[in-house]
Amino acid sequence: MKFRDSIASARATLRYGKMRSVLTMLGIVIGIASVIVLMSIGKSAQDLIINQVQGLGSNLIIVVPGGSGNGRFQSPAQAQGIVVQSLTQQDITNLSRDPSIAAVAAEIHGQATASYGDNSEVVTYSGVTANFFDVMHTYTVQKGYPFTNADVQAYNHVVVLGASLAQTLFGNADPIGRTMYLKGQAFRVVGVLTPKGTGMFGINEDNLAIIPVSVAQKQILGVNYFSDFVIEANPTYTISFAQSRVEKILEQDHGITNPAQDDFTIETQQDVLNILGSITSVLTLFLTAIASISLLVGGIGIMNIMLVSVIERTREIGLRKAVGATNGDILQQFLIESVLVTVMGGIIGIAFGALVVTAVYFGVRAFSSLAWTFAFPPSAVVIAVVVSSVTGIVFGIYPARQAARKSPIDALRYE
Repeated sequence: MKFRDSIASARATLRYGKMRSVLTMLGIVIGIASVIVLMSIGKSAQDLIINQVQGLGSNLIIVVPGGSGNGRFQSPAQAQGIVVQSLTQQDITNLSRDPSIAAVAAEIHGQATASYGDNSEVVTYSGVTANFFDVMHTYTVQKGYPFTNADVQAYNHVVVLGASLAQTLFGNADPIGRTMYLKGQAFRVVGVLTPKGTGMFGINEDNLAIIPVSVAQKQILGVNYFSDFVIEANPTYTISFAQSRVEKILEQDHGITNPAQDDFTIETQQDVLNILGSITSVLTLFLTAIASISLLVGGIGIMNIMLVSVIERTREIGLRKAVGATNGDILQQFLIESVLVTVMGGIIGIAFGALVVTAVYFGVRAFSSLAWTFAFPPSAVVIAVVVSSVTGIVFGIYPARQAARKSPIDALRYE
């Protein structure tokens, strides 16, 4: 039998049993669509995180207290909620003197209730140095102005609010110049940030209150250390050189001679990208592997239906062999039927997966402030086509061989 005749026969058989064919394909459709959706969403999430990190600037160095934690961005001290008081004003002074360092911005964080009139919200507040807004380019003031170094030096109670926090407290009223309260202390609103959405660590950066670091340290928290440094490297030096200088200066300040005993962790943008990229890739792979289980279930379903089909078509097989069909012809026919079912299911699964990915994209963009990107990697389509074809072949071989091995005499006698 010619190959095209086998295809025509297989198509006719599938059309004859439409409902059976649809139910057989369903498992493949769900499996392929699941793989595509998870791969696409994983790629979109990875792009979102990478874009947020890159938006910080390629010449930034972040220093947090506590040991390196074997290369993890969050130090063990932070992960366990331990307060490490290793970053001080003396560190800022010495770091600022090095020519490879353009600026050092310091932060200290806390949580408190922000209120205005009858409106209140529990927020994360950050006490920062005045140059924070210059170093962290993603924090731009949309309305009003950022506070100055004079405000920091004079312990002025001024605050820059995140976009959603300003809306929560003041509604449609202009917040600039109004007085709100943070942890029971009065602050004059001088600026409102441009909306940013959820940050790479799951923090809603529109729900922030940013105040002078001097006020946060001395008048709210009563401490003299910092939560982190954000250091801008001098563009005339490489980022690796600036990082090495930061390490040496901090080790000298802290009296550390063995780098393994460092009480701080230094990360660059590339370090963060590598860590986050690895995490998202592993998660995407893991979720895709789980989704692939449905392909296995779909393949078993195909094999089961094909075996039933072989039994039902025993007399047909006997008749074909009686008129000259070989074992190879019978094998080819049933194998083509199996592959056609899975390939058609794969095509429908790709289309359905693309529809779901598109719906997720528009849904996220419509109902959240995330800078979600549409990602439909070609590799997902290639994997879907290859997997569906292989599934048809692998799970179709056994039923096809069973059909090919039937004796024509026994088959013709079958009732």
